[in-house]
Amino acid sequence: MTALALAASPIDRIRQAAPQLTAITAILILASAPILVAMAIDPREFQGESIWLKPLKFHIALAIYTGSLAFYALALPQARLLTRNWRIYQGVVVAAVVGEVIWIGGAAALGTGSHFNLTVPGLYGLMGVAAVTLTSLSLAMGVLFWKTRATTLHLGLALGLILTFVLTVVIAGTMSSGSGHHIGTAVTGARVPVMGWSREVGDLRVAHFLATHAMHAVPLAALTGSRPAVWATAAVYTALTLGIFAQALMGLPLI
Repeated sequence: MTALALAASPIDRIRQAAPQLTAITAILILASAPILVAMAIDPREFQGESIWLKPLKFHIALAIYTGSLAFYALALPQARLLTRNWRIYQGVVVAAVVGEVIWIGGAAALGTGSHFNLTVPGLYGLMGVAAVTLTSLSLAMGVLFWKTRATTLHLGLALGLILTFVLTVVIAGTMSSGSGHHIGTAVTGARVPVMGWSREVGDLRVAHFLATHAMHAVPLAALTGSRPAVWATAAVYTALTLGIFAQALMGLPLI
């Protein structure tokens, strides 16, 4: 019987399958608490929002990302997860995650924005490399699932993870090459509640959000047990994401 099978609980099995991802997920969640405190006591704003809102959003988003990958690792061959190269690679990804949240939180503490911030030469580009590095793990795991795809679930995970990487790199790359996430000039600042997406002009963050969650949406189709349903969901989801991306590039808001 394998070590994963001997684990006492689901959390133990996830921790054994992906210890580094499990650890960084826990750290991101715990680190959200002081950010919430900072939001409560620090009245400063940046572009009409609490200066600490972006760090909080990124902690939550990255925790969902790393936590999901740690959970998905349960479906990968244990022998592959225990190799030295795989553990080193995960360590590099975790370091990229840490670098991202330190920069985003540090910029907030200094009262400035982290994204599209070119005040420190080379730093914005370095953060872009870190973002691609941490996203690359979805591609790596997707390829591993694609090589097996013994079940409908493996196929769904493969397509969802690969699409997350491809769509995110395309959309985030386009967004980072500009001067902001808006296409057009907002006048009133009207936004979609909670998400903060512009209701006046094109907002590339909508497509970016969809891109990062392909890893969740496509695998759900695997619950039908139908491979054609998985392929159809992947195709429709890709078309939807790219359609909303094109809409934003034309300067049109989602709502």
